[in-house]
Amino acid sequence: MSSHTADTQLKLIGKLVLEGELHCETGLHVGAGKGSLEIGGADNPVAKDAFGRPYVPGSSLRGRLRSLLEQASGLAVPGELIYLSRRKGQDVRIHQSDRPDDEVCLLFGRSPGRVERVQGGEALDGAAASPARLTVYDASLDLDSITAAMRDNLDDELTEVKSENAIDRITSQANPRTLERVPAGARFKVRMVVDILCEEDKALVARLVEAMRLLEDDTLGGGGSRGSGKVRFAGLKLVWRGRGFYAQGADEAELAQGASLADLQKTVAGDGFAARLSE
Repeated sequence: MSSHTADTQLKLIGKLVLEGELHCETGLHVGAGKGSLEIGGADNPVAKDAFGRPYVPGSSLRGRLRSLLEQASGLAVPGELIYLSRRKGQDVRIHQSDRPDDEVCLLFGRSPGRVERVQGGEALDGAAASPARLTVYDASLDLDSITAAMRDNLDDELTEVKSENAIDRITSQANPRTLERVPAGARFKVRMVVDILCEEDKALVARLVEAMRLLEDDTLGGGGSRGSGKVRFAGLKLVWRGRGFYAQGADEAELAQGASLADLQKTVAGDGFAARLSE
């Protein structure tokens, strides 16, 4: 439980910059939406940048980390959920509370304005709106990770197409569909930044690492229950940039280099970690 209170004062102490690699251990499908369908292409294409290269949107990675942390914290229940949007057949429900010590809301932000609770339908005022500490950037594809041997077996230059069948239980009629995926073995360059706005924020870093560890034993993107989306973090670098780095050009402090996620978790859980995050 966080030690934040309603009287906690926010002032930038510094920023933690986390960079590393996201390895695809199975094919990865982060969808582009129905608006990008191409004639003769897969039914479900992956998100691509302006150069036609697959990438992992920061919003997708951030949203998955948030949902896993909500589940692990017992917050993905009707009494803790609000409607982010309400459209017929497309309701989006996420956790949000007005508790000042709610670590999920502190890390990922709390939206202002009136929202509707899922349970009971009453309105939540949103007076306790708080800034997100975590920023997750779009993860670009490391083109060197797609080897020549891999390209020889891909359906496209950088992606594969997985064919699936849905079988009608009465008639046994097959309903084929295709899923575009980034192949196993691909790597993406990940970058996240955590703003430390008060002493109490230092404890939130451990919750981010917890969410990343949960993701490694879960899935990212679509088709997870059918074999897609197993990922792993590697080569992690954690750097601290205190306020002096931005105001006076002070040196940054390297806290981890080339670390695994397990090593990083030991670093942020260490007794002296918070003391190293000074202005």
